[in-house]
Amino acid sequence: MIQFVREYLLAVQFFTRIPITGRLAGWVGYSPELLRASAAHFPGIGVVVGAVAAAVFALLQALLPDTPFTPLAAAALSTVATVLLTGGFHEDGLADVTDGLGGSYDRDRALEIMKDPRVGAFGAMALVLVLLCKVALLAILGSLEDLPSDGEESTFRGLYICAALWTGHVVSRFMPLLLIYGLPHVGDTAQSKSKPLADQITPGRLLIAVLWCLSALALSSIALDATNLIVACAAAGLALLWMARLFRRRLQGFTGDCLGATQQVCEVAFYLGLAISL
Repeated sequence: MIQFVREYLLAVQFFTRIPITGRLAGWVGYSPELLRASAAHFPGIGVVVGAVAAAVFALLQALLPDTPFTPLAAAALSTVATVLLTGGFHEDGLADVTDGLGGSYDRDRALEIMKDPRVGAFGAMALVLVLLCKVALLAILGSLEDLPSDGEESTFRGLYICAALWTGHVVSRFMPLLLIYGLPHVGDTAQSKSKPLADQITPGRLLIAVLWCLSALALSSIALDATNLIVACAAAGLALLWMARLFRRRLQGFTGDCLGATQQVCEVAFYLGLAISL
């Protein structure tokens, strides 16, 4: 259990802006092996980020005037909250990958472009479009009345969107682990921050990530219909397959930026599948 907590806190330290400092940071420690083990807790990071997003959305829906635009404003500001919490870590990966793949069809040149910290035209377009899709889909989900299976009106109108946000962040952070499992790491592995994650994730570690997801899905089933969750997860899975095929064909593997880009695309796909299933 102590090792489990250390691995989880290292994942929090690495993938969010939540401060893990002082004695706590010393207790957690760092090593490539510990960072590699912390990959199993990526979905657990989604538990924290999704909870913050859901809390911000619910609070804004309660405080803002009840208008048709309220879910849109709440969706936009909850997305801002998640970006602040993670430091735009995954969004940065999305921009880098899009710049690289859009900027050159040559593999080596694409990898070189992805190392450039500047955001190009392709990366800017990808960021705008993905964030726009995310906010629009969350606004749709947030505008729905919560109706339990017995047909009676829910006492908490925001329960549906809170469950959708929370689960979307968890599931979308599980999908990149399947890239690690199925593709080789490419690029400048000597200097890459994701190098400790490049080794094949073990089935045991993957099982821990699966348990994170199953726990989130089980809790979300209180508010979301099982069929809706299945469709949403299937949509995220299809997005993962598309991203994996793209990276295999263009890069012959994945980089750390590819993991962030996959998380973003799978999150949008999850919300899209959930909206369509309704």
